[in-house]
Amino acid sequence: MEIYDIPLQRLDGTPDHLARYRRQVLLVVNVASACGFTPQYAGLQKLHARYHARGFSVLGFPCNQFGQQEPGAADAIAAFCTSRFAVTFPLFAKTEVNGTSAHPLWRQLKKEAPGILGTEAIKWNFTKFLVDAGGKVVARYAPTDTPERIARDIEALLGSDA
Repeated sequence: MEIYDIPLQRLDGTPDHLARYRRQVLLVVNVASACGFTPQYAGLQKLHARYHARGFSVLGFPCNQFGQQEPGAADAIAAFCTSRFAVTFPLFAKTEVNGTSAHPLWRQLKKEAPGILGTEAIKWNFTKFLVDAGGKVVARYAPTDTPERIARDIEALLGSDA
């Protein structure tokens, strides 16, 4: 399955599709509002703002599978992200990233870029996957990897139009 064949649902319930992001470099992240890594929203927003005009997007997927750190409804999640971090990157419906109910996108990401020792499981919120403009997963980052640390890899995929 090609990554662009995967249908999505936005946080507000409207349908979306990864095909919309074809030919863009993407950073796909499972996010949460009550996590120790939640301040990374600020760095993710900075990356999105800095590189969006060059063909880059952050895609955020709220997830409640780790310590129930995203218990709120869609409207509460949206309000939190906009009021606390001025998030403008796309946010999608609350998503499961592990288990039998894992979203097909997350199954594909984990298959293409397994973690340490080949494990596919997502260990915690703010795991990040960098996808090139051709739809290939080129890197997987741990929750402890800050958005600022990923900037150089994004720049390499976007080319030298700094």
